[in-house]
Amino acid sequence: MTTVRLGTGIGWRPEIADAVEALPGIDWVEVVAENVCPGHLPASLLRLRERGATVVPHGVSLGLGGAERPDERRLTALAERAAALGSPLVTEHIAFVRAGGPLTASPGIEAGHLLPVPRTRDALDVLCENVRIAQDALPVPLAVENIAALFSWPGEEMTEGQFLYELADRTGVRLLIDVANLHTNHVNRGEDPAEALAALPLEAVAYVHVAGGFERDGVWHDSHAHPVPRPVLDILTDLASRVSPPGVLLERDEDFPPTAELERELDAIRGAVEAGDRVRGDAAPERVREPAAAGPVAGATRERLALAQTAVLSSLVAGTPVPEGFDRTRMRVQARALAAKRADVVAKVAPELPEILGDGYRPAFLAYAQTRPMTGGYRHDAMAFVEHLLRPGRLDDPRTRRALREWHRDRSGPRPRSHRPTTRLARATRRALLRR
Repeated sequence: MTTVRLGTGIGWRPEIADAVEALPGIDWVEVVAENVCPGHLPASLLRLRERGATVVPHGVSLGLGGAERPDERRLTALAERAAALGSPLVTEHIAFVRAGGPLTASPGIEAGHLLPVPRTRDALDVLCENVRIAQDALPVPLAVENIAALFSWPGEEMTEGQFLYELADRTGVRLLIDVANLHTNHVNRGEDPAEALAALPLEAVAYVHVAGGFERDGVWHDSHAHPVPRPVLDILTDLASRVSPPGVLLERDEDFPPTAELERELDAIRGAVEAGDRVRGDAAPERVREPAAAGPVAGATRERLALAQTAVLSSLVAGTPVPEGFDRTRMRVQARALAAKRADVVAKVAPELPEILGDGYRPAFLAYAQTRPMTGGYRHDAMAFVEHLLRPGRLDDPRTRRALREWHRDRSGPRPRSHRPTTRLARATRRALLRR
């Protein structure tokens, strides 16, 4: 597989679209695949493409590390975005994002977040088959990213380096190495980032992510909302001293700083790569890897993984007991983080709810989320939350109840209701005529 040289890039987000266009030396951008529509690409992305910048779609919802086979509709959507953007590759994560369902004969539940897969032979076999399915469905090469984790699985059989090496060797998939996630796993799981890098098939690196976070009570939170810390830049330098990364990208998802600060962070990233370049000698020639032939994964293997992942996710989002062998303190931290993220995202997709509920929105949502897992997307989650609040005895203020009922009514039909009286009257008349 030919390596695509990307250069220095930044994660494109609508909030910083103007800043991204103004930044000097941006060779490429990465966009969250689920946040763009192939037929209605943002004008900023189109202008960047016209200037020659590469755009790479980065998926977050496939759940390649989950027990189920990848969903065909999600794969088709990712392929459509790659074609619309003229991308040379697409990327996803080594994670599971949902559990339950047919393999466990239980309701499906969503994490709303990327969760770590166990580094076991069962999980690796399932992941490899899922990656092959995705590779066959996509029009361009796939690269997969190592994720940050707040907790570890008991009984793991491989280190992260061994797990990723075997994945790349068995499937030929490219790797998206997130050096910030290596730092997260160093703080949270005691894993040495240098040892992880030494074990990786660095010739398989497609590009590198760099991001910031913060430490609280001995736990590192990969926030993508803080400046890139020195330890993350040091890991980037270590990686660049071993191999010339085809591309390096700054991720920032929240609390966006001024353009000048983004420029300084990009300069620091370039400096870290250059420091590694000075240490590294001539790059070794790329090793050509032929993916190993493999038969289908046994159904029992997928079922074992499904049961384990469902037990873990249920403990995080539905209040069931933490499975044996897990660090209960870390699992509580992860559960709180998942609930907080749900509350934040629901507030963004349904901004009227914090307006209606005021200061009561967040505690009400966190109480709701303790035992009610997300079963669909965030818009569905917002509707379910309001339905919960509208049950008898949950709201004392009649004005709040009326406002929530009206909000729900406007969004629960086949299409949003219009607030124009004449339009609403016409629709009501048509419904009455249809009932005759």
